[in-house]
Amino acid sequence: MQARQRPVGELLREWRDRRRISQLDLAISAEISTRHLSFVETGRSKPSRDMVLRLGEHLDVPLRERNRLLLAAGYAPAYTETALGDPGMDAVRQAVRQLLAGHEPYPAAVVDRNWDLVEANTAIGLFVAGIPAELTTNVLRATLHPDGMAPHIRNLGEWRAHLLGRLRRQVTQTADAGLAALLEELRGYPCDQPVPEVEVPGPGDIFVPLRFRHEGTDLTFFSTVATFGTPLDVTVAELVIESFFPADPATAAFLRERAARVG
Repeated sequence: MQARQRPVGELLREWRDRRRISQLDLAISAEISTRHLSFVETGRSKPSRDMVLRLGEHLDVPLRERNRLLLAAGYAPAYTETALGDPGMDAVRQAVRQLLAGHEPYPAAVVDRNWDLVEANTAIGLFVAGIPAELTTNVLRATLHPDGMAPHIRNLGEWRAHLLGRLRRQVTQTADAGLAALLEELRGYPCDQPVPEVEVPGPGDIFVPLRFRHEGTDLTFFSTVATFGTPLDVTVAELVIESFFPADPATAAFLRERAARVG
């Protein structure tokens, strides 16, 4: 509703300012005149539907927000937002499940734009065992809440800084008020370790590890993040697959042995 009430030019200018792009640079990249762009931003000229889409593309505006720009300009949304359970999403669901299953015996999970858990493989149970069900619906709450994974994370301050940094960059990228509220909530969770403001590597470090203690055993992981490469649907664009890998032979051996016992 906010996008409907605010002029599209004002929203476009806000996105341009957020991306720290000058009118001249945006006009050149979008192949329009600076004068026309200025008229669009000030409301003196109404942009065409194609113009809104073109500017949204060059400003790297998320698909959800491009729909809001179109609504603000008086046009219908261009991008669908299909529920993951819809029959038209069969190929997406199969791809996600194949990736999750193929990653066993290592943990992997799929989250949406709010970091809510969409799907996970069985190995993710290593992390969430014993956590209250109301926390497991959101990955960040499950990780950083004192009743969640936090007491078992040996480098909680370091991992907390990493996750909050990712969320902070996401808030900057999307301008999502809900994510901003989640960031403030997470910042209020207690942490008994120093939380670095900048991720500075220690001797020999090549990534921020997750050091997790499970039933008396210290395990070390690193993670990779994957998204769909050419999304044209809002839901697909916002899905993120995070896969955890063992960072040392001892962790790999433990996970293989655990999978053999559980399976």
